[in-house]
Amino acid sequence: MAAAPPWVVIAHTGKARGLRGELYARSWNVPERLLGYGLVAFRRRDGSLVDQGRLVRILEARPYKDGLVLRLEGVESIEAAEAFEHCEILAPAESRPALGEGEYYLADLVGCAVIHRDSGRVIGTVASWQEYGGPELLEVIPEGRGPEAVIWIPLVRSICVEIDPAGRRIVVDPPEGLLDLNE
Repeated sequence: MAAAPPWVVIAHTGKARGLRGELYARSWNVPERLLGYGLVAFRRRDGSLVDQGRLVRILEARPYKDGLVLRLEGVESIEAAEAFEHCEILAPAESRPALGEGEYYLADLVGCAVIHRDSGRVIGTVASWQEYGGPELLEVIPEGRGPEAVIWIPLVRSICVEIDPAGRRIVVDPPEGLLDLNE
């Protein structure tokens, strides 16, 4: 089994707000779970870390409209919060909460081989995933082709019939024509 990535993205920040230095954010996690990660880092869009990767504790995460409002330890003004705007919030992978049977983290699917159920052939390897408002889409680099060639596979049980992050494989039963859409 491949090693888990050292950092995982747990949320994305938006703009700073209020006089107390809060931030708007979006996350796939419930607010209570964000508090359980302990210390987190912030990565800008250019890949650099905020404040040389200084770790920060999320003190509060509360629902607000269609997202969250976060309050960070040591960030007590809007000016201080502006340094954390439009960043990914990173947590150590080992701090992720344990999952139940059949559950998995999306980050653990990266690097998995995608195998056609009927033929057993390797279609490609998961490079990433995207969210566009429907089910997540697995970004699969086809076997023997470069990263410019991508197959998008919806991450739904009717197509991804076996998901085994520990075994580094995903077995798919794609509907006719799905694999040819991006040719």
